[in-house]
Amino acid sequence: MTKKIKTACRACHGGCGAIVTVEDDRVVKVEPDPNAPLSKGRMCPKGLAAADVLYDPHRLKYPLKRAGERGEGRWERISWDEAYNTIIGEIEKIKREHGIESVGLVQGTGRHHFNHMPRFAHTLGTPNWFEPGTAQCYFPRILNFNITYGKPLVVDYFGETNPECILVWGTNPLVTGADGEIQFLVRDAISKGSKFIVVDPRKTELAERAEVWLQVRPGTDAALALGMLNVIINEELYDKEFVEKWVHGFEALRERVQDYPPDCVADITWVPPEEIVRAARLYASSSPAALEVGCAIEHNPNCFDIVRAVSFLPGLCGNFDIPGGYIEGSDILPDIENRLEYIEPEVAKKRLGGGDFPFLSGADMPFPSAHIPAAFEAIRTGKPYPLKALLLFGNNGLMSFADSNKTFETLQKVDFLCCMDLYMTPTAELCDIVLPAASSLELDAVFSVPYFANYAVLAQKKITRLYERKSDEEVFFELCERMGLDYGGERLHDVFDWQLRAVGEKYDEYKGLDFERMCELSYFAIPPEYRQYEKRGGLRTPTGKMEVWSTVLEERGYDPLPKFIEPPETPYSAPETYKDYPLILLTGGRVPFFFHTEGRGVPSLRGKAPYPRVEIHPQTAAAYGIADGDWVYIESPRGRITQKALVTDGIDPRVVNCQHGWWYPEAETPDHGWRESNANILTSADPPYDSVLGTYQLRALLCRIYKNDDISIEARFEKSEIMKGD
Repeated sequence: MTKKIKTACRACHGGCGAIVTVEDDRVVKVEPDPNAPLSKGRMCPKGLAAADVLYDPHRLKYPLKRAGERGEGRWERISWDEAYNTIIGEIEKIKREHGIESVGLVQGTGRHHFNHMPRFAHTLGTPNWFEPGTAQCYFPRILNFNITYGKPLVVDYFGETNPECILVWGTNPLVTGADGEIQFLVRDAISKGSKFIVVDPRKTELAERAEVWLQVRPGTDAALALGMLNVIINEELYDKEFVEKWVHGFEALRERVQDYPPDCVADITWVPPEEIVRAARLYASSSPAALEVGCAIEHNPNCFDIVRAVSFLPGLCGNFDIPGGYIEGSDILPDIENRLEYIEPEVAKKRLGGGDFPFLSGADMPFPSAHIPAAFEAIRTGKPYPLKALLLFGNNGLMSFADSNKTFETLQKVDFLCCMDLYMTPTAELCDIVLPAASSLELDAVFSVPYFANYAVLAQKKITRLYERKSDEEVFFELCERMGLDYGGERLHDVFDWQLRAVGEKYDEYKGLDFERMCELSYFAIPPEYRQYEKRGGLRTPTGKMEVWSTVLEERGYDPLPKFIEPPETPYSAPETYKDYPLILLTGGRVPFFFHTEGRGVPSLRGKAPYPRVEIHPQTAAAYGIADGDWVYIESPRGRITQKALVTDGIDPRVVNCQHGWWYPEAETPDHGWRESNANILTSADPPYDSVLGTYQLRALLCRIYKNDDISIEARFEKSEIMKGD
């Protein structure tokens, strides 16, 4: 018998609608749904490979217990009962001896289980939940938008008006399409005639199409944004009516940007002054104009001020919450409650890093987080108190945290490590208990996209369930039940029903909506509303206005206006280091076949991009005797990796860009080659940190390169089952 089932793809954060064909209880095809509200009949290679992931024989199938030393690769199959009893026993022992705050919950990818992770941590009673994104990816934007506009914002791809101009800053949306499959919506905007301004050190596909490409020196984005604001304000290109009525602190900002004239900004950023002026004029004269901003600018200890300065541009130019502009979104689906109140007040005060970074760890953040360097310091030194256990869900931390060598040393010191994942990753190999996670076709979820400014709601349906896999959320429910803790509801669907009933309370056409009916709908979208702040009588900020002078920051003792700070490891801030490491390093290169560290063992994906590539300018390659396709060492003060040279004129001769997330499932040793090509071996988790969020430096670091003549990665891959499987 053949069935076709509508669901939603979660091969990344995105929201592509999918149609899954099932024949005799086996998934035989995954294809895009032409009626899905965002993707509209399109899907990236990761989503199309969902069945390959489902049936991959190398997936984790059963709970496992370590049978040898950490990292030795010896495992024993156990039951879920034994796994749960072991985990609970370790948690209760640590709670008795050290307090529940000595148990840490660690998250990686922000998909179906994202909102459930802090809820689970808080239900346990620990304040020490953390993941790489809170200070490094997306949450700096969320916090900034809340402070400046009172709410997160998104580009209006949803109404009848196409943006005339889109400023794309620190993202490559034609390759990375998370949070609602932005890549397809950007392509639609291109076809409808949108003009693009692209800020990127690399000549991406979109930069090649752009009206203006600003090839910024890595890490200097705050200066560039303030330089554009200088032009817009001094030439009076801003929306005077909006500024007068709805902007708080404009005159102070006018004074601040006088420190950033285009000539001076050009010296800092390497962008010619005439290009800064041209970009500012084009953006300010376009209506409607929007902003597409990504995580590249959040990988910097100046990240919060970078995001603030960039985010001012739509509002000051009159493009806030208008058709085709930068809008608030529909707020359809409420987040599940994070249950902060379940943490004892005295325990909540012990959140690691909270005293230094109250925004990261306080009520202003939707999900208050521990500071990762502080948590790792507590593991290594026991100060201010020991962190004894880490429970990791969807987190391949050896690949995802900065300074992987230090991360490895830190994880070795944890008394108890538990991991839940799709595969036996390098991080899972270090654990005491490993749990098998369900993939996107094996679990139920309801979610909305784009995140925090949602326009569409989608149902992710369990098509099948193989072996003894579970969804992360089911594990949270079952652990809490066994520990006598109330997670909220008797089953996971109770949480979904609570969220969906709230939709029905707001929209009459969805009255009585629950997960069962949502699965019948598969998805729905709400038409966007505009100028919501006028209907409310103000923005959701303390002044009711767009705050370029932040009263929230001022009250906490921070500079209320953004400024540029040179990153700590550049040719200018670290001239002695620069003598030995004369190139600027980018570490965020990606391809559409992988999501962070996932997919390297899936033949249909790995076959499209078998090796990591480092982009090098022809002049630089020639100077170091490197040809296209050569294996190259990339070395920073923290370590050395190797990747395959991609010689291109789309990068500055003073800059190289390596790919993120590489490990080798085909490696026979239990470390799976995590030291060979992992970009985070090169990055730094050392201070100084961003003063607001504690962000460390993942890009704009210093490195050197040289040819690697002794490489076996290709030969190993050619002999592997992955290669044969493709």
